Amino acid sequence: MSLDSRALRDALGQFATGVAVVTARAPNGEAIGLTINSFASVSLDPPLILWSLDRASDRFQVFMQAETFAANVLSDECKALSQRLSRKGERSLEGEPLSKGEHDLPLLERALSHFECSVEARHDGGDHVIFVGRVLSFGRNRQRKPLLFYRGHYRALSEGEG
Repeated sequence: MSLDSRALRDALGQFATGVAVVTARAPNGEAIGLTINSFASVSLDPPLILWSLDRASDRFQVFMQAETFAANVLSDECKALSQRLSRKGERSLEGEPLSKGEHDLPLLERALSHFECSVEARHDGGDHVIFVGRVLSFGRNRQRKPLLFYRGHYRALSEGEG
């Protein structure tokens, strides 16, 4: 039995997720980013997170070569950035307020939280590669609200939540 991929995608879209941008440095030192909604916590001891990368991504080779990356959980102020970095050919963080992390990684200043990681493992995941990162350092901002994704659209928390 073959599955209808559009129907499967719609069914998976029933799961509301946060939105993150994974950042790294390209071999030439350029700060690059990629929008993801596959971010998840794996373990507290050791501290591990995961995310997955489409093999067809134009940023695939850069992230496969990178030994470190940062996962930036986006605030609701970052919708335009998320949309831009989800498109092919859009990887630059130029013009985005950034800080340099403890491990020389670009961190998004408007993010809710960030996790600087070393690559612990990469696993085959069909048309994706699953990255497991060991958290080296992290930070958070309690003043902002999250950017959410549900049924193919960006969402926000209702007033009084968060």
